[in-house]
Amino acid sequence: MIDPHAPAPPGTPPPWGALAPLPVRPGTGRFLVLACVFVCAACGLVYELELVALASYLIGDSVTQASVVLSVMVFAMGVGSLAAKRLRWHAAAGFAAVEAALALVGGCSAMALYAVFAWTGGWGGLWAAGPRCLLVAFSLAIGLLIGAEVPLLMELIQRIRRQDAGGAVADLFAADYVGALVGGLAFPFLLLPFLGQLTGTLLTGTVNVVAGGALVLGLFRRDLSRRTRWTLLVANVTVLGLLAAAAVLVGDFERAARHAVYGADVRVALQTDVQEIVLTGGTHGRPLDLFLDGRLRVGGRDERRYHEALVRPAMTGPHAHVLILGGGDGMAAREVLRHRGVDRVDIVELDAGLVRLARHDPALSALNGHAYDDPHVHVFTADAFHWLRESPRSGSSGSSGSSGYDVVIADLPDPGITASTKLYSEEFYGLIRRALAPGGRLVVHAGPVQARPHAFWTVAATLRAAGLAATPYRVLGQDAGFPPGPDRSAGESRAPHDWGFILATAGRRAPPLRLPADGPRPRTLTEEGLERDALMTPAAGLPPASTLVHPRY
Repeated sequence: MIDPHAPAPPGTPPPWGALAPLPVRPGTGRFLVLACVFVCAACGLVYELELVALASYLIGDSVTQASVVLSVMVFAMGVGSLAAKRLRWHAAAGFAAVEAALALVGGCSAMALYAVFAWTGGWGGLWAAGPRCLLVAFSLAIGLLIGAEVPLLMELIQRIRRQDAGGAVADLFAADYVGALVGGLAFPFLLLPFLGQLTGTLLTGTVNVVAGGALVLGLFRRDLSRRTRWTLLVANVTVLGLLAAAAVLVGDFERAARHAVYGADVRVALQTDVQEIVLTGGTHGRPLDLFLDGRLRVGGRDERRYHEALVRPAMTGPHAHVLILGGGDGMAAREVLRHRGVDRVDIVELDAGLVRLARHDPALSALNGHAYDDPHVHVFTADAFHWLRESPRSGSSGSSGSSGYDVVIADLPDPGITASTKLYSEEFYGLIRRALAPGGRLVVHAGPVQARPHAFWTVAATLRAAGLAATPYRVLGQDAGFPPGPDRSAGESRAPHDWGFILATAGRRAPPLRLPADGPRPRTLTEEGLERDALMTPAAGLPPASTLVHPRY
């Protein structure tokens, strides 16, 4: 409850006690308090961003995870501010205790969340929402502790030099906001790329506990009893020891967690500028699986069926110039190059690290048929949306001649993943339509049909809104490791494992769904099977189209 206060009569002394006996001059002490505010604000924002980033990676749907983390944390900060009022008469000891707790909870939050996801994410049942519940719990706890900081720091700064409340609040918030700016920039540009999420968060906790402990035990030690000083010293050293031990063991922890998620057959694990790439199998007769950010992208048992279904129907007709958007693993290029008459294949892939791996890893390059060694293949490292927007209608530097691409293959992550939403928008398909040659064909991987029918038919509606006539179809997947989607913890769908595709062309007449008569014989598809796999538009009609400003996946 917010305590009601009557206006204080003139001459009433301020609510804080006498000025604190400091070992330094008041000006220096005030500077040290504001410096601590700066450091604590930076650490607090790193904790917030770390929870959002890790939850988006582990659970999926970054918009939802960011909304949950930030809203719960801001609410908890308000509750923490009210709760800190009970500590204001012991502001120094209370602040040191809050910072030690915050450093421990915030510093270990990434490891705890990753551990729950890795070892219990597949349990299902009542624990299906376990990672989400832990995310909310950490957001609540960190928010409570961050909210308690400012009232206690207000008491401390007033004990150094009495100042009007408005001026003190302005100074505190100025240091707080500048610290938040530094923390917000340090996380994506320093901590994440150089240390990773786990080590970066542990280091942040270490800085946090050192700053809080040093301020109180150094500047306000005369305000503390001997017993309180020793208690805080032991608590801070204990937190530092726990964080240091976790940092030493973080490599072993990460390997064990990775094996829990991907199995014991992890052969390659690397973090590129774009995503985490994990390869399992591929040796001694074991099928090769490729995971991107925890999601199965290539399943060795069934990848040929997927890529034949994606590429072969689109190759019916002229196919001299082909554009592949995504597909950095090289599998789609392999299928394209099996057709005669292909003069040029342009691949636009955001992750140069994935292309290097697909080019040089023995098992992966063998699976893609050494597609990147073919002189017809040209790779562009770029975001597909921006590449299409900045390239002329005919492609890049005249790459496809003056008439555009005969075939465009969109081999992109599922539309249900927030980061790829713009690559399934009406604006994106409008750019592709501009790049198509007259009579050119576009094929889109639109996600599983039965598990996510709304997303699939939204892709169909969006293609139609962009002026493309579409023929939807699907093929069944047989791999037991078929990816259930961005949310591993949600449990596997009981719907048949399938892949949904949409073949489209400019105009009003939908393209026929058939295999090229002069093409190589497919290993997993038949003409009759494709006819059976064609899908009819739902009787209820198509959902609204998805746009950049109104995504609907």
